[in-house]
Amino acid sequence: MFIQTEETPNPATMKFLPGRGVMPQGTLEITSADMASASPLAETLFKISGVKGLFLGSDFITVTKSADKDWLSLKPPILAAIMDHYTLNKPILAQEGDSAEEAHSEDDAVSAQIRELINLKVRPAVAQDGGDITFQRFEDGVVYLNLRGSCAGCPSSTMTLKAGIENMLKHYIPEVREVRQSA
Repeated sequence: MFIQTEETPNPATMKFLPGRGVMPQGTLEITSADMASASPLAETLFKISGVKGLFLGSDFITVTKSADKDWLSLKPPILAAIMDHYTLNKPILAQEGDSAEEAHSEDDAVSAQIRELINLKVRPAVAQDGGDITFQRFEDGVVYLNLRGSCAGCPSSTMTLKAGIENMLKHYIPEVREVRQSA
């Protein structure tokens, strides 16, 4: 098994591509060892000193490290843990069918348009950098988005939101005045 790694725009995160599916559907973000019970793979990775967060996408694993660790010392145990996990055919999720992808209720027409544009035009590009972006709500002309994986805490995330996503949404949807990251 060969696992590729890619740097992301966020220097505290690295993208690991196992060459196999990771999440059968949706995504899963795990930001602490206490949350790792949702995934046997996450439980294993959080045992590695310096692993601070994980984001599981369709075919990638984004690992966030603590500031006091470097990738040179972290990559080998992370690669070994991922390889062992897949070699032993362990499940990614503790219970099949789990997903952090939240179900959304009936959207109004503008929210549905925003969600469609985010899903079709933004999420695939953001996933290439090891992250994800999800629509939270549309309120008083403001679109609230949640940045996850390598996008959370990325130095260029504000520029991505304002110069990229906000401009695109304003172009297609006149009701949009601003884009903000959800608190």
